[in-house]
Amino acid sequence: MAPASILDEDEHSLDSRARELPAAAGSAPCIAQRGGSAERRIRSVPEETPVALTYNGTSYAVMMATPADLVDYAIGFSLAEGVIRHPADVTSLDVISHDAGLELRMWLAPVQAATFFDRRRRLTGPTGCGLCGIESLAAALPAVRQVSDGIAVTHQTIMTALSALVSAQMLNGATRAVHAAGFFVPGSGMVSVREDVGRHNALDKLIGDLARRDIAGATGIVMLTSRVSVDMVHKAAVLGASIIVAISAPTALAIRTAERAGVTLVAVARDDGFEIFTHPRRICAERA
Repeated sequence: MAPASILDEDEHSLDSRARELPAAAGSAPCIAQRGGSAERRIRSVPEETPVALTYNGTSYAVMMATPADLVDYAIGFSLAEGVIRHPADVTSLDVISHDAGLELRMWLAPVQAATFFDRRRRLTGPTGCGLCGIESLAAALPAVRQVSDGIAVTHQTIMTALSALVSAQMLNGATRAVHAAGFFVPGSGMVSVREDVGRHNALDKLIGDLARRDIAGATGIVMLTSRVSVDMVHKAAVLGASIIVAISAPTALAIRTAERAGVTLVAVARDDGFEIFTHPRRICAERA
């Protein structure tokens, strides 16, 4: 089992060697040119930092992310990528500050480490043949996880969740420049919201938070402020969520993938309603 600190502590307490972590937002002077007049102002802006994710001393990816909720990000990214199956598969996690950015340094349990390195060997095989190209294309579109029946919700529940998401976006309220992913549970409300300059990062952070708190994805609705691409559907399916509600529109591939996964995809959600693209049986017209 992983030490309790990995699951229960935040990024500021995981590694005493880490320097002071950057703030999630800063400020910048600007000249506001509106209504025919100019005014000097100070604008709140989100921070964007290179974040490297490493496993057992091996670099896996470097992402541009908002330096907040980094433990959630490390766990959620690892789950969504299939590197781990449970937060306890990470036996050690340090948040290390470097001159060039941040490192989320993870060590995996033996079984997961062996699987990880075998996967890395297969991904770095010889190139130059037609078959390798076919394998690369297949890896880009892996089989999507099937979700359970989950919950059914009313139109009013979706509208309530949408309103709750907007009011919970503290960083976006200050900067107007970040995405959010939230999880709304009927009867409990918005139980988690994570924000980031990257829409994928926001969803990864949400997945990590829910996994660390042992909240099942089938119990609620994944709420997104961004467009819905195929990888967002994959991530929600890994979480086990059967309903996605997004403010923006989906791509055609995301719709086909949600159909295969059994996910109810609701998008273009606005104050006046929304559009249901797949598996409408979970959305009931009558009010709660």
